[in-house]
Formats: sequence, structure tokens, C-alpha cells
Amino acid sequence: MGLLLAVPLLGSASVLGLLYERQSLLHSLSAGQSLLYFLVVALTMATALTPTTFVAIITGYYFGWSGLPGMVMAYALASAIGYELARRLDHGKLRDFLHHFPKADAVLDELQSQSWSLIILTRLSPVLPFALMTFVLAIVGVARRRFLVASVVGMLPRSLFFYWLGTKAQDVLMLLRDPDEGTLSKLVLLGLVAASLFGLFIVFNQALQRVLRRSTPAS
Repeated sequence: MGLLLAVPLLGSASVLGLLYERQSLLHSLSAGQSLLYFLVVALTMATALTPTTFVAIITGYYFGWSGLPGMVMAYALASAIGYELARRLDHGKLRDFLHHFPKADAVLDELQSQSWSLIILTRLSPVLPFALMTFVLAIVGVARRRFLVASVVGMLPRSLFFYWLGTKAQDVLMLLRDPDEGTLSKLVLLGLVAASLFGLFIVFNQALQRVLRRSTPAS
């Protein structure tokens, strides 16, 4: 998990250095090259090599709105790859471990019943790392199809915002160094973070309360 937090910073710094040296690198790509670009960024997002907001800004800047469908498909593919990697690495070990802690295990079962809202709220926040949240949600046992659909739905609000920033940018390198520059950007980011955290608090609190009610003997 530490790697999933640290690696995106190194990956984005490396891409920034490459773009600084060759700012025209992604201009005028052919259809085949564009497809390869979206496949590559899907892989780098899934493996925590690049942050999703970083990729959204770059794609918006170089591709414009015509690249948005490719960006959405890249998110879906990144979610699928990350999910499979997490499941194969974990092999159910976390859930087996939590069986020794009945209340924690029961809370996870409750959260699975609310997995739509859990996934969407987790994806909504721009401060929760994409690859790390994919790893966590996958190993707690969220169903694959529900995970993929809810991930894309939850990612859209913040991704559209950063994609729009990319399309409006005059200098992509300056924007990448300070993506939340401006009052409007700060308000939108704060709103997304607040909505995500408040919603997650409600979901976790409701799950915990249901578990406590079941475990409390009737008087």
C-alpha cells in the first residue's frame, strides 16, 4: 500500500520531465497511436505509475473533447486490471484473517451490501488514490461487475472536471504543477472531497450501527 501511494508521485514526475523535453510528443497522433496511448495509460493507472487526475489533464490538453470516450474506456480498463491484480495477489487472505474478528468481518459484509454507494463515493474524491482504492475494494470482496460499473460512474465527476481543465489550459506543464489553481477549481475540489468523505462516513456509520444492533442482546 505504501508503494501504491509513493509510486504515482515518481511516475508523474517522470512524465513531467519527458513532456518538458518533448512537449509535442502527443500532438498529431494517428488512430493506432492514440489507441496505444489509451492502453498504456490504462496500464499505468492500474499499476499506480500515474495518478488518474494527472492523466485526465494531459489527455484533455492533447486530445480535446474527442479523446473523452477513450479516457473513460481507459478508466474502465484500469479498474479491471487493478481488480484482477489485487484479487490474484491477495487470494482471499484478508477476509480469512478478518474471520478472527467477527465484528470487523460483519461490518465488511454490511459494506458489501452497500457496495454501489461505497465504490461511487470512494471514486468521487480526488484525494483518494485510484490504485490504492482499487486494491482495497477488490480484496474486501466487492463483486467484479458492480465494481467496474460503479468505478466509472464515480470517477466521472472529478475526471470531467480535470479533463475540462486540460482542454482549457494554455500551458499543460504549468497546469500539472498547480492543477487546482483558481477559486473555482479549489471550490470544486473541496466540494468533491467533502461529498465523498461525508457520504463515506454515513455509509460506514450505518453499517457499524446495524452490526452493533445485531450483536446487542434484546432486553
